[in-house]
Amino acid sequence: MLMGKIRIIDSEPAMILDIGEKYLVITDLHLGFESTLSSNKIFLGKSSSIKQITDNVKNLIRSENVDSIILLGDIKSSIQHIAKNEWNDIPYFFDEIKKISNVILVPGNHDANIDKLVPKEVSMISSKGLIIDDVLFTHGHTMPSENFSGVNTIVMGHIHPIFFQEDSLVNGQRVWISLRTKKNLLFPSSTGEIEIMVIPSFNPYFYVTQKRHYKKSISPIIEKIKNESIGKIITLDGTIIGNESQLPDLL
Repeated sequence: MLMGKIRIIDSEPAMILDIGEKYLVITDLHLGFESTLSSNKIFLGKSSSIKQITDNVKNLIRSENVDSIILLGDIKSSIQHIAKNEWNDIPYFFDEIKKISNVILVPGNHDANIDKLVPKEVSMISSKGLIIDDVLFTHGHTMPSENFSGVNTIVMGHIHPIFFQEDSLVNGQRVWISLRTKKNLLFPSSTGEIEIMVIPSFNPYFYVTQKRHYKKSISPIIEKIKNESIGKIITLDGTIIGNESQLPDLL
């Protein structure tokens, strides 16, 4: 799927921004998530997910030949503290990817105290977000400032969208959400329209197959616009499988 300078990477929960300098954009890694699973008696093996996710990120950096990677928050899995495994997992992840790319971090709501784990070479941006060209990159757990009203696109995470349709081959799988809405719903002094792209979680274990196990993450951005938007639901391979009529199940 192409949107001018923004391109979704085929079959990956990741996008490219290419404005001469090339950026890889991913979100919601939730490193250390296996600790939560193990507490529910689901075991992935020691450090299996951290290595897999790190290797996947490094492979994308190399295959796409990017200059920088933008991490849109929720690198950690714990919220208000640093879990025991995160003292090792988070520095390992950053140490590996900073060897091959510039790293920009926009913190999410799970990233409290992450500054204690991040190497000095990583550029930490305000959680309010980062503007490149006319695109705002933000985690999605806070409302953007009116100062950001000049943007025409918002790229965010936080929602972890999952598609549910029991007879579908992609039931319980991660999906993209593309929304178009009136700009003044987010920026009251503005006119025209704005596009919002919700990136799926990069963590491959962040999916469920039964709707009753799905826990929605609330975004003030989405709450403002979800009833007045035109939308598309897009699989990781780029297939459009739904529209705004199905968004209440995801948002």
